Amino acid sequence: MGGGPLTFSNPIRVGRQSAIRVFAHEYRDATLPEQGSGEYDPGFMVTRLGAKINRALIAGTIDSSERRESESGQSFRFNLIDVTGTHRVEVSPFNPELHPEAEEIHARFERGDRFIMMVVGKQRSFTTEDGGVFTSYNAQEMREIDSQTYAEWLAETADATLRRIDAYEKALNAEQSMAGFRGAGIPEDLVDGMLLSRAHYPDFESEVYMLDVLQALNAALGRSVEIVNRSPEPVPLGTVAEESPPKDTVSENGSAMSLDDLIISTIAAGDRGEGVDYDAIIRECSVQGHSRQDAEDAIDSLRAVGGRISEHKFGWFRLTEV
Repeated sequence: MGGGPLTFSNPIRVGRQSAIRVFAHEYRDATLPEQGSGEYDPGFMVTRLGAKINRALIAGTIDSSERRESESGQSFRFNLIDVTGTHRVEVSPFNPELHPEAEEIHARFERGDRFIMMVVGKQRSFTTEDGGVFTSYNAQEMREIDSQTYAEWLAETADATLRRIDAYEKALNAEQSMAGFRGAGIPEDLVDGMLLSRAHYPDFESEVYMLDVLQALNAALGRSVEIVNRSPEPVPLGTVAEESPPKDTVSENGSAMSLDDLIISTIAAGDRGEGVDYDAIIRECSVQGHSRQDAEDAIDSLRAVGGRISEHKFGWFRLTEV
């Protein structure tokens, strides 16, 4: 069989809880799950910009694929890369109607095909013992898209992100109440999420997300885009980044080791044929004084931009052979 486009029977539909357009970076930074008070009320993930996400419309180039078997049945996991980072998507055993499409996606990826996908996904997360929050999506609908549709998604998602950035900037100087936010001109659909966000997250410079917007618009216009190795840790307002430089690890010859080199070294030392799992890399970076978010960004950059490491199996990394 050739590597032709996927032919899915159903187009992407956006209904039920609104599917919010969000870039990978904003969603990955989110650490505030919000569960409704009623038994059947939907759950949400609230981002730092106040997006209150139950369902999201995401897109990106497929970067990894894994089929899994468990007591619950078969499932699939995909990574999609947009211009800001990685969307992690799962097709669960309890969504068998998507399994034929997921199987076709997996087979094409295994044959070496790379293509752009659009997914409507329901937010999911889990919290580790040390309080870390990992976000991903349960796929509800998905299909392959062409570059023009992806460009349109980039532009629309950039516009949605700009709208949230503007609301966040207005919220900084407003009374922290529904009345105060409404009086500051924050759109009604963003008020509730912004109240939750402001109560949970520390202040940060919104420019970190403006970079996402600029990269997306450049990509939508067909310009060459390089993923910026940003620091996703919130920079407190009024502080200077140089006051807290990242701690460098010392290599064997006594020179300072960058975070990228630390990750490369960790994989090289720990790979016994299967690669090194994601948590082990993050843990070593943490031991050496780097934040989880900085480590995650560096891993994404080494894989998506530098091509120095590869995720040959979901969550397992090895050095790229030169």
